[in-house]
Amino acid sequence: MKPQAKLRLDFWLLAAACTALFLNGWNIWSEKYANTYYTVAVASMMENFHNFFYASLDSAGSVTVDKPPVAFWIQTISAWIFGLHGWSVILPQTLAGIGSVLLIYLLVKPSFGAWAARLAAFAMATTPVAVAVSRTNNIDSLLVFTLLLASWLLFRAVRRGSLRNLLGAFVVVGIAFNMKMLQAYMVLPAFYLFYLLASKYGWKKKLLSLTAATAVVAAVSVSWAVVVDSVPASQRPFIGSSGTNSVLNLAFGYNGVSRLTGERSTGTPGGPAQTPNNGSGQARPESGTTDGQSADRSGNFGGFGGEGMSRGPNSGFPGGGGGGMFNTGDAGPLRLFQSELSGQASWLIPLGLIGAAAVLASWRRRNFTDKHKEIIFWLAWLVPVSGFFSIAGFFHQYYLIMLAPPVSALAGTAVTELWNAYRNRDIWSSRLLPAAVLVTAGFSWSILRPYDGTIGSFWSIAVLSLGILSSALLAAFRRVGHAGLRRASLVASLAAVFVGPVYWALTPIVYGQNSQLPAAGPDGGSAAFGGARGGKGPAGGFPDYADTESGFLRGGMPGGRTAGSLPVVGSSAAAGGADNDGSISGSASRGSFGGMNESQSADQGLLTYLREHNTGEEYLMAVTNYTTAAPYMIDEGEKLVILNGFNASDQVYTPETLEALVRSGKVKYFLLGGGMGGGGRDGSSDVTNWIAEKGTEIPAAEWQGHGSSAADLPASGTPSGLDTGSSLTLYEITLPKQ
Repeated sequence: MKPQAKLRLDFWLLAAACTALFLNGWNIWSEKYANTYYTVAVASMMENFHNFFYASLDSAGSVTVDKPPVAFWIQTISAWIFGLHGWSVILPQTLAGIGSVLLIYLLVKPSFGAWAARLAAFAMATTPVAVAVSRTNNIDSLLVFTLLLASWLLFRAVRRGSLRNLLGAFVVVGIAFNMKMLQAYMVLPAFYLFYLLASKYGWKKKLLSLTAATAVVAAVSVSWAVVVDSVPASQRPFIGSSGTNSVLNLAFGYNGVSRLTGERSTGTPGGPAQTPNNGSGQARPESGTTDGQSADRSGNFGGFGGEGMSRGPNSGFPGGGGGGMFNTGDAGPLRLFQSELSGQASWLIPLGLIGAAAVLASWRRRNFTDKHKEIIFWLAWLVPVSGFFSIAGFFHQYYLIMLAPPVSALAGTAVTELWNAYRNRDIWSSRLLPAAVLVTAGFSWSILRPYDGTIGSFWSIAVLSLGILSSALLAAFRRVGHAGLRRASLVASLAAVFVGPVYWALTPIVYGQNSQLPAAGPDGGSAAFGGARGGKGPAGGFPDYADTESGFLRGGMPGGRTAGSLPVVGSSAAAGGADNDGSISGSASRGSFGGMNESQSADQGLLTYLREHNTGEEYLMAVTNYTTAAPYMIDEGEKLVILNGFNASDQVYTPETLEALVRSGKVKYFLLGGGMGGGGRDGSSDVTNWIAEKGTEIPAAEWQGHGSSAADLPASGTPSGLDTGSSLTLYEITLPKQ
């Protein structure tokens, strides 16, 4: 392969990086909590090394988040440097998005040239779902950057014949596994195939090298899991969403096979979850089921707190008909081209595939070039990932960021390769450029047209008209020696294929987005839950269940909003009020629909009462969910116990272990009620009943703030105007120390 070109200042690359900086970073400073679930964990991780290492959700080290810790380590370091803010936990993802643009450029340039690399970098910068994810503290942007870094090391290993770089590439994939587990392994088919095809070593040495690399990636991948699982359950947090209190079960179950099958139960079949930590250094015995929220042993969606929910292709749940639970379309070979998903990362797939076909068509036994090998690499990344999302039972729209690197690289190389073929008028592939432009522009039109009622018909008409005109001009000038006109037609063609994704990449800024389940598009804040097209708002409201990554409540989302009237749970919500129909008016019509309402904060009356009556307890209070804990941990810097994980099958405490925690003198106040989604359920009825039985209820008049009553005091972090049906009750429990 060609020696790797040195990176020099490239104006067009700089422009692509600046584009990514703007799209990923604009106005993130207005975010208060972003994805509250993860931000609460960062607050906990900042408190001590124990919580940092395990990615504990709460101060007591009761339960972890449902992902491994590496990405959260990075977010916590950022929060240590800049202070804990919404923007400081988003910043690593913003920078990772920019880094991915630079890495795509470095990967494409040596074999395909500067212009292919520039276009690929620009495509990466403007992939709509990549922009949406990079503006939140969801970890997929960091994951993609890490996998691209591994790809760069792999390419370097092949070019230099370096075993060290090969092993380094697989080490980095192992690190990526410790960000999001099996999702990182989606690139491994491409890694193995590319090394086998491109390395100059003999087959024996190739196989030995890949065997060593496989051992390395396996060792790095399970390193954290083995360490954690080897620690007694009484000395570490419960592994959130694992059901069995095992990292390996979390990796290969909930974050592995369950994503493909749609199986949401995380408990062990036929029995309750195993012994977790109780936060006080004592293991608890296995207990019975929780109050309607146990790990569902019959195969239903126990993790969503829903009894008897069915699964399968026609269930309306993840991957099911009618867009599925999270609006991911109907499983099948064309799923990525359906309206639910096509706007996220599919815009340039037709262009990339046509270009790849043109390059591979020139493959001959004695003419197997670096271009052929690298096109195969990107296809070997694209095809398995596309195949997974085409049939998977459970995923979110923002997972499609995994498509961004191969689609961007293939699109960038397609333009230059098809242009070179176009100028060579005597070969059959010279006809492909006009066809590719027309097909890609037509596909963009099909994505834009359903939104004519929201964004106006100008965009869809302009893209289609420009695509038809530019492809016609390219066809007309193919055999005519008007070089200037052909170049002008090429520029018009680039506009036709890039206008759609560039506009969609701007929508998270223009229309707002959901920080918990990011998605691009004018309905980005509700598209993840089946928001209707054309500005008519979500059809039939939002789903009646929640997910561990969404943080949203059972019983529907607040405000059946339209794409043009965005309710906000974020930076600008404080200035807008809740209308009767649930939408947010005023300045709240723009912003983020994730996290919690900025107008909600810690109740100062409660905070003052608890501080004044603290008699040396380590934790200010215990609460049933992370949404209630958030303002106290994030804004006030207090230490809290969170009695439940996110998933309903996470049986974190029992009455016995809770009693041990109280007798240890670490906590005496318990705040019950109030919360959203999986993080808002009260958990085991045995635990809540024990608190009510053993505790002394503190009259609301003694601790409530600002003259509100306990009955109408909203759960901390609940969007303004949203009735959770829960009141907050404060209990004090004092027991003799052991």
